[in-house]
Amino acid sequence: MSASGGYGPAAICAGIVSHVNLLLGEGARPVLEAEITAGQGRFRGIRHSSAWDGEAGVAGMYAMRPKSLLLDPTFRNGFSCLAPLDLSFDAWLFHPQIPELTDLARAFPDTRIVLDHCGGPIGRGRFANRREETFSEWKASIQEIATCRNVVVKLGGLAMCLLGYDFHERPMPPSSEEAAAAWRPYIETCIEAFGPGRCMFESNFPPDKGQCSYQVIFNAFKRIAAQYSEAEKTALFSRDGDGFLPAEA
Repeated sequence: MSASGGYGPAAICAGIVSHVNLLLGEGARPVLEAEITAGQGRFRGIRHSSAWDGEAGVAGMYAMRPKSLLLDPTFRNGFSCLAPLDLSFDAWLFHPQIPELTDLARAFPDTRIVLDHCGGPIGRGRFANRREETFSEWKASIQEIATCRNVVVKLGGLAMCLLGYDFHERPMPPSSEEAAAAWRPYIETCIEAFGPGRCMFESNFPPDKGQCSYQVIFNAFKRIAAQYSEAEKTALFSRDGDGFLPAEA
């Protein structure tokens, strides 16, 4: 309906990121090909969540996911099907797993990888009350994976309870000023490491609405982005390129 032009210029669902079980190995290719056909030109890539932690207080709903999925040989056989089909991979994981994604990105330099939610920094469970130490560990991993030219990052997902802030327990939700103050170190670190051209703000709704509204999230982003140039803001909010760097760049 959107593509018909009869409902205005907005391109709704112009790009689709779906899911294929890459543990099918080489058997993932026909499934990917079927999704390309079904997408009618809109299918862009997949997300196969690898979020895992051995502590239930951290892992939550992901406690039963396989450990070290990104290093699994069968998974990597499936992953190898993406680049030949010009498909990207969205990576949702927790920050201790970023080195595994870095290893994957270096093993498949021609596959476009999107690091979701600022790399999943954790502030609960054993990471609670260790924010400064955890931030240093997370930052080092972000700086390292940013050296992989085939990786870009989504700036957001920080209103999830994973980060360890108590906004959802307060009588009133946070203002955009409070949210910006909490998230600024993480977002600025990503922008510094990747550059504005390899970063983009995201809403991550509905998971983020447990702590604040959509409007608060994007007003917080605007506050954080105020220091950047107009060209950099355009890249961060509405880039029309894909942000990936060629291998020889």
